[in-house]
Amino acid sequence: MRRSLSWVLLPLFALNVGVVQLTAEEVSSASDLEGRPANAPVSTEIERFATAFCHDCHAAEAETPSGEFRLPGTFDGTATAAWERAWSKIRSRQMPPTDAARPSEQQYNTMEGHLANSLDAIAAESPRPGRTESLRRLNRTEYQHAIRDLLGLEIDATDLLPRDESSHGFDNITVGTLSPMRLSRYIDAAQAISRLALGGTSRGPGGETIRIPADRTQEGHVAGLPLGTRGGALIAYNFPRSGEFELRVRLARDRNEHVEGMNEDSNLVVLLDRREVASFQIEPPRSEDDHQHVDEHLVARFNVAAGPHDVGVTFRANSQSLLEIRRQPYQANFNMHRHPRRSPAVFQISITGPWGDNTSGDSPSRRQLLVRQPAGPDDERACARDSLIALMRRAYRRPITPEDERKPMELFDAAYEQQGFDAGLEAAVSSILVSPHFLFRVEHDPIDAPSGTPYRISDVELASRLSFFLWSSIPDDELLSLAAQSQLSAGDTLVHQSRRMLKDERSKSLATNFASQWLHLRNLDSTTPDLRLFPDFDDNLRGAMKEETERLFQFVQQADRSVLELLSADYTFLNERLAKHYGVPHVYGDRFRQVDSREFGRGGLLRQGSILTVTSYATRTSPVLRGKWILENVLGSPPPPPPANVPALKENTVAVNLSVRERLAEHRANAACASCHDVIDPLGFALERFDAVGRWRTHEDGIPVDSSAQLNTGQTI
Repeated sequence: MRRSLSWVLLPLFALNVGVVQLTAEEVSSASDLEGRPANAPVSTEIERFATAFCHDCHAAEAETPSGEFRLPGTFDGTATAAWERAWSKIRSRQMPPTDAARPSEQQYNTMEGHLANSLDAIAAESPRPGRTESLRRLNRTEYQHAIRDLLGLEIDATDLLPRDESSHGFDNITVGTLSPMRLSRYIDAAQAISRLALGGTSRGPGGETIRIPADRTQEGHVAGLPLGTRGGALIAYNFPRSGEFELRVRLARDRNEHVEGMNEDSNLVVLLDRREVASFQIEPPRSEDDHQHVDEHLVARFNVAAGPHDVGVTFRANSQSLLEIRRQPYQANFNMHRHPRRSPAVFQISITGPWGDNTSGDSPSRRQLLVRQPAGPDDERACARDSLIALMRRAYRRPITPEDERKPMELFDAAYEQQGFDAGLEAAVSSILVSPHFLFRVEHDPIDAPSGTPYRISDVELASRLSFFLWSSIPDDELLSLAAQSQLSAGDTLVHQSRRMLKDERSKSLATNFASQWLHLRNLDSTTPDLRLFPDFDDNLRGAMKEETERLFQFVQQADRSVLELLSADYTFLNERLAKHYGVPHVYGDRFRQVDSREFGRGGLLRQGSILTVTSYATRTSPVLRGKWILENVLGSPPPPPPANVPALKENTVAVNLSVRERLAEHRANAACASCHDVIDPLGFALERFDAVGRWRTHEDGIPVDSSAQLNTGQTI
């Protein structure tokens, strides 16, 4: 049967929503379909299987049950967790152990079906809807996207807010708390964002410094910058007001504060929306003192209209220099800061302004905030009120009450009296952005809903759940309007809205947020392979790996293809940097494109550099990490945590130099380790032909790589 990704996302949304639309009639019909009461005794088929293969170790009356796990004697609400665990072990063929009598494949499949049907019957008759005693705080991604959709501002929430805690691998299910430190950061962020949205006319010139990641290679062309240039950076920057701004460039230096790579004259250019606005000649330092002043003249001033623009700083490529680099023997002594550099690099870019007498605060974000321009001084308060009500409706994700209006308007009036219209709006917008109604996703249980029973959530709550799942952001006006009219859950409206939202550009967050957490792609940012062993690995490659996986997920999701294609795809998405890493020829430039990968052994999640790198150590591969990743993220059967008394895997020494496979064989000799590693290790061994950064290999340290493996079922892979 074809399993499209839409049908995978639907139950995921149901999990996110909880019990969305369960009525008494629907619960009753589901139970009738199964034809058995929820508290029924264990069926004959299950009892027969358990007697033959499980009771010796796990019978309820056993004196010393294996692993202290007992099979319940009935199917009821208190026993479901134990039966779910038993189903998971049987589904993954982890039980019975390989040294015991094992069922045939047909018996396994039959038992799986009986357990699944019984568990589904219990879930249908006795659903666990959950309750909302705890509030859920917006995580950084949701906050960033909400600001984008509210005010048209692209911010980097990682610079403004503390890191989110995670639970079960996801940061959007954490029970929300708001410590004094976090509250202070939210207040600072709200003030900065409101000032930026309005053009900051109540303040003097401001500024920002953007630092280029230390491990980003700047030897080659940077995507988005003109051909014939190399290094530098292209950044999206939101200019709060129209006027004259100053841009200052500082070059990269080594630990001795010497400018790196300055062996010949270089030419640096500054671009605004791909248009050159300044050019500088840089001469190599001739003395110790020159290193301190060599980049002091790299200051450009230019006029720019308020709003988002692309700012580029790069070097004109010197063909003679590039040719000389290729002739030189490869230097493998880079450290994490890419020292020593062979050509100059940009360390940071500082932008300040606006300067001069231009006080115009008009910008796209300001126009989005104001529903209209005030007709005059007497109309300013009414204009502010209308604009703030519209903003609160989107920010709070529900209709607005008179009580909601009171505090922002009080703050507006106080600041308006002293500093005018913009200052009043800044104060009011800041208060909205720190309101619990914005920062928390609040749902209220119906007063008449008995504890432990399901209920139909409101359309307003449903709209919020749907938008935060598909967009990681707030509902748009269309979704909110339908919800306010109680039309979202009527007929096919929910299906139509879901399809509309999946076609929207904002659904890309399913790949960049949901899939990034599910597949552990976020761990790439903190993954740094040993540069002595993998000197080619840098931030450019890290970003390309991540984008390859996100593009595959997005392609399968948007084309509504089989979810199994995430594993079996015979194509992938590459740019030149990643193609060279994989050894795939004839891919040029920074643009990603779909590539037929059958000839090169690529395609599918398990052959992508991102997955292979985050499941490795800095110096070597890890069959254990890779096997655990497959069990947890693909098969849905995570292994239990290791016992407390199990020693770690021994690393090689001068006296003992064993392969990873040989060291794991020693590890499995411990009976406490074998039960799990017999399941985990074979899956990881099958990927041993890929090294710790995802490159294909046939030998390791001169020894042929053995990627054969035998599953605990006896099947060879």
